[in-house]
Amino acid sequence: MGLTSFFQNFNLFDFIITICAVIIALTFHELMHGVVAYKLGDPTAKNAGRLTLNPLRHLDPIGLICMVLFRFGWAKPVPVDMRNFKHPRRDMALVAAAGPLTNLLLGFICVFFYYVIMLYADRVVFLRAMATFLMVLGNLSVGFAVFNFLPIPPLDGSRVAGLFLPPKWYWWLMRYERYIQIGLLVLLYLGVLTIPLNWARGWVMTGIEKIVRWILL
Repeated sequence: MGLTSFFQNFNLFDFIITICAVIIALTFHELMHGVVAYKLGDPTAKNAGRLTLNPLRHLDPIGLICMVLFRFGWAKPVPVDMRNFKHPRRDMALVAAAGPLTNLLLGFICVFFYYVIMLYADRVVFLRAMATFLMVLGNLSVGFAVFNFLPIPPLDGSRVAGLFLPPKWYWWLMRYERYIQIGLLVLLYLGVLTIPLNWARGWVMTGIEKIVRWILL
């Protein structure tokens, strides 16, 4: 979605809840990277003041704007020093996986409470607004998790996939991460990944909804 179509379809309520949802999803994502790194022996994120729910410590203004306008963006990467880990590749994979797994959990929580609230939403206007926000946050958070699990540097999935790659290949990917990142941004801008990412997000959301409905029955 470009700037022209964004302003043509601008809706203040949708814009506000999207901004709030993006901030929450990104904040929890980055926070959990730092928390897991700290638990595994690396205090770098803690020393940088990143073990906080204060979104100002995690958000990148340009990344936030891109997230709202183009449905992809980024936050400030949590600083991690692999030298502090006992098992660098394994622990780095755990740190990387913590972010998107947190987003999946957040998505599940949102869907669960969405269905709970919808039982009473017809009676209270505020509850309908809350249900809408939860579904937006749930969809966005799951989409963020799916995207970050792609095994492409510098996304989290590349660190997880690195566990199964020969060390030579792993360090080659890390060496050329910046150039691969540029290629990824080009693919996102051209919309090449839009259909597969939307399909994956929809598939995960459908699975979450089935589990939630089974729990609430």
